[in-house]
Amino acid sequence: MKVVVTVVGQDRVGIIAKVSDILAKHSVNILNINQNIVNGFFNMALIADMENSSINLKDLQKSLSVLGQELGLDIKAQHEDIFQIMHRI
Repeated sequence: MKVVVTVVGQDRVGIIAKVSDILAKHSVNILNINQNIVNGFFNMALIADMENSSINLKDLQKSLSVLGQELGLDIKAQHEDIFQIMHRI
């Protein structure tokens, strides 16, 4: 299963490191990452493979949400299919 992780908020040092650390601890493989910073505003979309992970999507969402609260960021993880349906024009 593939997931899309999005991160939005004020830029600061270590955002990508902290998100990827959670993924690495649970054997979630990052396939693609794209990030932009405009006027201090951080925006990232990351696609990851959870096929061999040691965590389920619900628990991953919870871990990333807690991290987001600690950093003052909006961090979400969604199943790839849900993300695509929500962003279909």
